[in-house]
Amino acid sequence: MKWLNDNQIKYQSRNIKTENPTKEELETWYHKSDYPLKRFFNTSGQLYREQNLKEKIGTASEDELLSILATDGMLVKRPLVIGDDFVLVGFKESEWQNALINN
Repeated sequence: MKWLNDNQIKYQSRNIKTENPTKEELETWYHKSDYPLKRFFNTSGQLYREQNLKEKIGTASEDELLSILATDGMLVKRPLVIGDDFVLVGFKESEWQNALINN
């Protein structure tokens, strides 16, 4: 959010830890993005490790993975920026610059 504020970009904030994204939202965002579905997982999070999701990601279907992601906002990588025609997952300044400023 600091980067958005520093660059004077307006946004709406949503706490996905308490307001889980739905499976339908996640599916829409995934298909709108150019990222592999694994990128949407908070792979450094405790819940990810506790549920041994590293193993499941390699074998589960897209539908199963989206269902897992929708169970708890802590499984979703943050920050997540949803635009009209793009999705940004995690903070990579060059990606944010290209999508939000250079466009």
